[in-house]
Order: sequence, then structure tokens, then C-alpha cells
Amino acid sequence: MNTVKAVLFDRDGTLIEDVPYNGDPERVRPVEGAREAVAELRARGIRTGVVTNQSGIARGLLTAADVRRVNRRVDELFGAFDVWAVCPHGPDDGCHCRKPQPGMIQWAAGRICANPAECVVIGDIGADIEAAHRAGAHAILVPTPQTRPEETAAAPRVAPDLPTAVRAVLEAAARDPHAPDGNPARPGSRPDAAAAGRLP
Repeated sequence: MNTVKAVLFDRDGTLIEDVPYNGDPERVRPVEGAREAVAELRARGIRTGVVTNQSGIARGLLTAADVRRVNRRVDELFGAFDVWAVCPHGPDDGCHCRKPQPGMIQWAAGRICANPAECVVIGDIGADIEAAHRAGAHAILVPTPQTRPEETAAAPRVAPDLPTAVRAVLEAAARDPHAPDGNPARPGSRPDAAAAGRLP
């Protein structure tokens, strides 16, 4: 993981608690530590975005307006994200944007003037990780009870929670003299023990 210009988050189960096909902004609850983790990235000059599959629109369970209302609530709770990418399609629609396809990640990176290779995708299922790989981005899996064991086993980088994943990104950025804040790692500094092992 070299220069990190942006982190693109999955929404449901990663940034906020997963409420299936939620169209009610009042049910939005940030994952523990998520707001602080996002704020840390922004303080270091790293852009933030959201890339989210919302097949409830295609299934007739949600409207696009419902999704926009929920997304606005997320922005209210976290502060405005630099980019939002939403796929409204179903699994059988054959689109290029629905994860694990790379389209949303490529589009979001372009919107914030970043190369996908300068982005890290953080998500909770294998589709997030595969989409990042196909787009040429880095990825960190943060498993939840919905994550299948084989998805965790296949992920190149795994973190136990979102704050740990973000610390790994910040440590990678600190080792890069061309990182947004321009501060290389301090001599003799060591990665956080919680981020050891499979994290960069």
C-alpha cells in the first residue's frame, strides 16, 4: 500500500449498522468507532467516500429517494463524504457497478481525482474485496456475523473492526513520504499491535 489518497467505505455493516433494505433515516446507527475513524482520515487529508449496493431499489423494496434520505442522514452523522456511489441494480441485472464489479470504485476514484491504486476499500463481505481487486484498489475486510468464513479466509487483509482498519491505512500513509500530510513515519515507530499480522 503506497500513496493513499482516499478510503472508500461500504455503507451497511461497515459504516452503519446493517438494517436490511432500510429506507428510514431514523434507523441509521453508526458502527462503534466509525465516526472517529472517519474523522482521523480527514484530519490527515485523506478523502473519504461511500460505495454501496442498494438492490432494494431494483427489488421494489426501496425508492431512490429513500436511499438518498438515508445517505443524507449518514452525512449528517459523519460529516459530508467527498463522494457517494450507489448501485440501484439487482444481482441479475448485469450492470458494471454492482459490487463485485469494479464500476462504482472506478467512478468514485475518478470523481475525487484519484487513481484506484491510490484508494483503499473497506467493507464487510467478499464482494467489497473482489470489487476493489478488479478495480486495482487496495482492500481491507472487516468481518461481521454476516461475513462468510471463506470470505474472511480469502481476503488479503483483515481487521477486527473499523478503527483498526483505519489505523492500518494511516500507518501505511505515514510510511509514505508522499502521503497527503507529507509526514513520514517516525524513526523507530512500530505498527499498532492490533494491526499486525494480515494488515499492511
